[in-house]
Amino acid sequence: MNWEQLLSLKRYGDTNKRLRIEQDETRLGFEVDYDRIIFSAEFRSLQNKTQVIPLSETDFVHTRLTHSLEVSVVGRSLGRQVGVKLLEKHPHLSKALGYKANDFGAIVAAAALSHDIGNPPFGHSGEKAIGHFFQVGDGKIFANKLKPKEYQDLCDFEGNANGFKILTQDREGREGGLRLSYATLGAFMKYPKESLPKKPSSHIADKKYGVFQSDKNAFLEVAAELQLTENSIDNEIRFFRHPLAFLVEAADDICYTIIDFEDGINLSLIPEEFALEYLINLVRGSINIQKYNALKSTQDRISYLRALAINTLISEAVDIFMKNEQSILKGDFNRALLDKSKYEAQINDIIKVSVRNVYQSKEVVDKEISGFEVLNTLLKTYCDAVNNSYVNNASNYDKLILQTLPETITFLDDSLYVRLINICHYIALLSDRQAIIQYKKIKGLSIN
Repeated sequence: MNWEQLLSLKRYGDTNKRLRIEQDETRLGFEVDYDRIIFSAEFRSLQNKTQVIPLSETDFVHTRLTHSLEVSVVGRSLGRQVGVKLLEKHPHLSKALGYKANDFGAIVAAAALSHDIGNPPFGHSGEKAIGHFFQVGDGKIFANKLKPKEYQDLCDFEGNANGFKILTQDREGREGGLRLSYATLGAFMKYPKESLPKKPSSHIADKKYGVFQSDKNAFLEVAAELQLTENSIDNEIRFFRHPLAFLVEAADDICYTIIDFEDGINLSLIPEEFALEYLINLVRGSINIQKYNALKSTQDRISYLRALAINTLISEAVDIFMKNEQSILKGDFNRALLDKSKYEAQINDIIKVSVRNVYQSKEVVDKEISGFEVLNTLLKTYCDAVNNSYVNNASNYDKLILQTLPETITFLDDSLYVRLINICHYIALLSDRQAIIQYKKIKGLSIN
């Protein structure tokens, strides 16, 4: 892979190249990507989607929207710092082609902003709930009616693949989706493969998948424009990552490690004294003890340590990226950046506490159970209504349900797979609140 191609300013849906040296510096294409994402309806719905604590009633806890904004800020810093070093190492990118350090920051920030845009309601349990419906629930009846990869898309419904669909799918009046640059789309693609084969290697890019069967043509077009290196066996869709996807992943890892931990403290799920000790272990080399001791409130102490921790891990991720740049470009680097960190032990200690005290807390588990019930009901109701209507066997109830579905998504396609993946896509677009409202309507419950 080469940086000139990887930094393509061409927009998805364009027919002509866009040259960096000809760009308007007051309205740079990579920055337009960020604007288009943040003004999209799909991004706005993240304000009522779960990050860690489902259906939380406190303002102290992050939603998918606040998490995504924070990841984009960290991503911008990572991209800019890497950009400075890359332009020093590859001066032709700047002198001949016009790229600047901030370009790298803008690409990573935009991709990071959208990294959760395809996630369903109720956090990662929402993905599991959709998969459960098709693996062992009422949706299992479709197993023998679909191709293996189509069925796997449903059984392992993946927010990353749904995000790629949102960013690129055509619809009337919106050809090319959000029409983002190929560089941003490439940086977004953390798992550039289809759902099968499942985890074919221990390479980080094979951990999950990033494209539904319905969107593979768009996926291949992006890969071709960026000249991503193929990593396929037997002609499956599988590539090595765009290098900047490692920075998007690092930004997400930094935020969920530190900020999910902070949420646990603010919810009193993690004792303050216990938590502060873990954070101090991570930033011991940069902490100003006099300044720290002058802080009187828990919130101020945690905020101070959080800022130090994020800065520490940003610097660490940049150093690891630059030391491994060539192996990343070749596809030989097979781990997340922070998996190579000298702070790996401290990071793992923090994550273990978050898993035990936050992710597996009674409050989280109880509300995830509710999320399973909500999504199972929506899937059953919509699948019945759509498929009954397709074969002209819709009941009056089915017809009423169809009237609640948006006209912007095709539900009555001739392909059973397309009908099902579009139902899942629609449900994944719902916020937690919208999903609960739809559930209550279906159940005949009050929505006040």
